[in-house]
Amino acid sequence: MDDFLIITCVHHTSENGDYYAYGPYVREMNLWIEKENSVSVVAPLMSETKPGKIDLKYKHKQLRFVTVPAYHVQSVQAIFKTIFDLPGIIFQIAKAMRNAKHIHIRIPGNMGLLAMFVQIFFPSKPKTIKYAGNWDGLSQQPRTYKIQRFIANSPFLTKNAKVLVYGDWPDSSTNVLPFFTASYTDSEKEPVSKSPVNQKIKLVFVGALYDGKNPEIGLQLSNLMKQAGLNFEFVYCGDGVMRQELEAQSLALGLQDNVIFKGNVDADTVKQILQESHFLIFVSKTEGWPKAVAEAMFWGCIPFTSRVSCVPQMIGENRERGVLVSKDPQQIFEQLVTLLEDTKEFERMGKAAMDWARNYTLETFQSEIERLK
Repeated sequence: MDDFLIITCVHHTSENGDYYAYGPYVREMNLWIEKENSVSVVAPLMSETKPGKIDLKYKHKQLRFVTVPAYHVQSVQAIFKTIFDLPGIIFQIAKAMRNAKHIHIRIPGNMGLLAMFVQIFFPSKPKTIKYAGNWDGLSQQPRTYKIQRFIANSPFLTKNAKVLVYGDWPDSSTNVLPFFTASYTDSEKEPVSKSPVNQKIKLVFVGALYDGKNPEIGLQLSNLMKQAGLNFEFVYCGDGVMRQELEAQSLALGLQDNVIFKGNVDADTVKQILQESHFLIFVSKTEGWPKAVAEAMFWGCIPFTSRVSCVPQMIGENRERGVLVSKDPQQIFEQLVTLLEDTKEFERMGKAAMDWARNYTLETFQSEIERLK
């Protein structure tokens, strides 16, 4: 019997007998499994793909991987394949749950959807369910996400479970616990010394370059800053389907001397860039606990970000630790200029952001995890 079971839709790769996946996810899971004797993971495995730059490996000597097919229903062919694959996936999930002492389910996602139905039949098994998306019941989300949220929130359907969500929401049941995530250790609470903002304004975007993150807003803002004659640098950390389009737009706007596309970079590089940056521009359509925002705040980098999920609870409703903005680049520009003109408010906001974020370290996270098991 496995001590700890993880069920997730995160795609994995394998190399030299080790299993890899998206870095921030694995970094968190390594804390969950550190003190477990044996671990099993039920997830898709991309057998012909090598680990990427931002991938990390699980650190556990007794980890067993159960490979299941990734599935979706976005084409007729995919629907037929899914119908064929589903019985086998459900069987593997049920078998793994029966043989586990503790069940950990990552939702929302395709694997999570199946796991949430199967876990109903294991009411006595202790469970932790991590909802890594936006728990706000009034937000627009796919129907499958709402189904997973409903099952997780129901004490009748989901028993002996702690459902971990980002933020504090009024319609949450007794199953639900407000939670957080972390990226840095207590030892990394170093003093921050940035170059003067009146010499050069340093801005950054951290995340995947696709339409859900609205990365084009950074270019539109950069264009307004250039027209205003401001001395600035805007760095993109991340890659994605929009990168080529964004680079072409940057050239067309004559921003090649101001805008830098770093692509996917490791955590240490992101850390260094955030330490040097004055502002994060991150106007995403949907988030859970946006790591980009929390990590920027840790280094006194003031977030200009959208009102999604628990973000208002993170940065405050009234510019306490950052600025809530719309997708309008002109509005962002005007709020940025206002802050640049008020040195005391700029310094206060950066310090307040840093003080808040440094309450959520990896040590704090791990101690909270141990209380949940």
